[in-house]
Amino acid sequence: VLENQDLQDSIKPQKVEFHSLNFNTTLHWQPGWAGEARDALYFVQYKVYGQSTWQNKDECWGISSHVCDLTHETSDVQEPYYSRVRAALAGVYSNWSLSCRFTPWRETVIGPPMVTVAHSNRSVTVKLQAPRSPYKRKRGSKIPMTNFYDLLYQVFIINNLVDEQHRVLVYEGKDKVIRIQDLRPGVSYCIVAKMYMPMLDHSSAYSSRQCTLL
Repeated sequence: VLENQDLQDSIKPQKVEFHSLNFNTTLHWQPGWAGEARDALYFVQYKVYGQSTWQNKDECWGISSHVCDLTHETSDVQEPYYSRVRAALAGVYSNWSLSCRFTPWRETVIGPPMVTVAHSNRSVTVKLQAPRSPYKRKRGSKIPMTNFYDLLYQVFIINNLVDEQHRVLVYEGKDKVIRIQDLRPGVSYCIVAKMYMPMLDHSSAYSSRQCTLL
């Protein structure tokens, strides 16, 4: 029995954490500290905070992976959730390892916008598209993150002649198309943008650079 107890402890999953980007939410964990814990199978349950019964996540029941997709199960983004994982090896089950409480609306990471750039001889037109959530409208299109938050676009210009690291904020607001004028012909400019959430004072990462030579 003692050996079983040791095995139980040594295969118990570690560091059970939610990771979430634009409401695409996965549960991650690490195998127990015993070398053989890598061969364990894992069982995932979840529940809304305050509920008494745990729900099995069928697709993550007896899996060898250390990741489980809970996007669908956490779709009420204002609710707080918990998840837990246990391991099984050689007929022995570990105790459950519990995640921290996770509230998608507060804790998901908002990704950067998509940026496309077109130019004329002295101006650049920037088109912005907010990141999309995994949740769909009735017609099938994915709902943008701007439906869930009061988000602003922040647009920065980089003048490659001056300093490739120096970003100048040229626009903050909700317009999806903006025009930057009075630029110098023959100069290469790059545009980057990010999403900004005033209410939580959060910013996304920067978008990839879109560069153009006037």
